[in-house]
Amino acid sequence: MKKKFLSRISDVSKVMNRASFNDVEQAITKYKYGSDAFMRILESRYSCHAFSHAHVSESKLEMILEAGRLAPSAKNLQPTRVWVVRSEEALARLGTVTDIYNAPIVLVVGCRNDEGWVRPYDGVNAAKTDAAIVLTHMMLTATDAGLANMWIWDFNPSKMREVFPEMREHGIYGLLAIGHPAAHTGEPTKRHTERKPLDEIVTEL
Repeated sequence: MKKKFLSRISDVSKVMNRASFNDVEQAITKYKYGSDAFMRILESRYSCHAFSHAHVSESKLEMILEAGRLAPSAKNLQPTRVWVVRSEEALARLGTVTDIYNAPIVLVVGCRNDEGWVRPYDGVNAAKTDAAIVLTHMMLTATDAGLANMWIWDFNPSKMREVFPEMREHGIYGLLAIGHPAAHTGEPTKRHTERKPLDEIVTEL
C-alpha cells in the first residue's frame, strides 16, 4: 500500500513538473537561453499570398492593435496611426490601390512626419522607422495568434490618400493584411526559407 501511495506521489510530481516546465525533456530547446517560443514565431511567420473568408475574432484583432500601441518610438513621440480596413466597401476601395490577397482585414500604418523626432546631426526624421516598428509588432503578434499575414509595400501612397480622405494628413508607410490562409494557395512560397548566412550580414568589429 505504501509503495503504491509513493508511486502516485511520484506520478503527481511528474505532472506538476511538466506543467511548470521543470521536466528535463520539456526544458530542452533549440536555443541556448530561455524559451525558444519567440524564435519559433519568427521562423514560422511567412508572407501569405491568399486568404480565406474565415472570420478573425475581435479578441485577436484587439491584441494585435495593442501590440502596435506598445511599440517603442524615438523620444516616445508616437507619430504612428493605424486604420483598420475591414468593411466590404472599404476593402473594395483598398483593392483599387493594391492587391490585398482577399484578406478580411488590412491594417494601414501611417505616420505624421511633423510629429516624429528629427535627428539633429543629419535631419533624418524617425517617423517612418517608428511606423515600421509598429507594423512589425503587429505582424509578429498576428503570427503568434495563429493568423497568416502579408506585409504590403507595393502601393501608391498618393492614390491611397485619394481613396481614403481620412489619411490625407499622413504619410502612408505600409499595409498589413491579416486572416487565415486559403487552402493550398496560402502556403509559404519557396522564397520563404531563402536567407543569407550570418557571415554575410554580420560583421564583428
